[in-house]
Amino acid sequence: MDDSEAPLAQAKIRVGVVGTGYAAKFRSEAFLQDERSHLIAIVGHTPENAAAFANNYQTEAMSSWQQLVEREDVDLVVICTINRDHGAIARAALTHGKHVIVEYPLSLDVIEAEELIAFAKAQNKLLHVEHIELLGGLHQALKQHLEKIGDVFYVRYSTINPQHPAPRKWSYNHELFGFPLIGALSRLHRLTDLFGKVLTVNCHQRFWETEAQYYQTCFCTTQLCFSNGLLAQVVYGKGETIWQPERKFEVHGEKGGLIFDGDTGVFIQAQETIPIEVGTRRGLFAKDTNMVLDHIFHGTPLYVTPEESLYTLKVADAAKRAAETGLTIFMNEK
Repeated sequence: MDDSEAPLAQAKIRVGVVGTGYAAKFRSEAFLQDERSHLIAIVGHTPENAAAFANNYQTEAMSSWQQLVEREDVDLVVICTINRDHGAIARAALTHGKHVIVEYPLSLDVIEAEELIAFAKAQNKLLHVEHIELLGGLHQALKQHLEKIGDVFYVRYSTINPQHPAPRKWSYNHELFGFPLIGALSRLHRLTDLFGKVLTVNCHQRFWETEAQYYQTCFCTTQLCFSNGLLAQVVYGKGETIWQPERKFEVHGEKGGLIFDGDTGVFIQAQETIPIEVGTRRGLFAKDTNMVLDHIFHGTPLYVTPEESLYTLKVADAAKRAAETGLTIFMNEK
């Protein structure tokens, strides 16, 4: 929080939500349950979705996000819609003097994301890019046990989700979702949060598709070399040409290893394997929302900055360029 951004003095912060999906539902529930906030309005992908959502969460349905961000009785705009539109909605909300929460990524475009962060600072408004993966049990267990394994030299993070048949929805659309590791930015953000700056990026991807915009399967593998010498591999796949689900995070150090498979974890050394308790993934949107309200009302620091999310977006953009060109991309620090 900037010194010039004073905590909110009014009794309740008035909230408008863009989206009616998974994240929007948990956000709206959190705002309804917190006496510091009042849910003013909702915008959905279709009038039917918006009307049903508004009825469930005791709020008003609106026909467009453009109208929502212009409302004088909205202090905070929460963006939970397709990735392609995040940047445009955030810019419009900031232009109209609103605080902004946006589900990652802030934008599909690095330059636009940089501009939005600078604009929010100029407006003295909060711009919070959600990264609830940092609040979850897996990430917290990783941070808690990382020192035990000494110098880390290799990490593998794999999230593979078979879907038969693949849904024809925005998350399987090139334009609406974006490059896989930009759309699924948390896969890289876990690593940059834990291990710092990246030196080089390689990436390969493949899509199975029967029409131009929508695909049935994507498979993406990325190799990161960190400035500290750590080698990391990130595998991301989803769709109907994939047969075995996997959610696995392996961290290999000179004194041991940490292996998280689904919701179970172990600490491995030469003579022993010790189970690690992994906390729940439940309630993270509510936790994030509560922390944002604490920040707005009391100036409490947040767990992630937009600049940190921007850095990971730059790494993801490098992966995109590597996949397009077949070249190793060097991360140039300014």
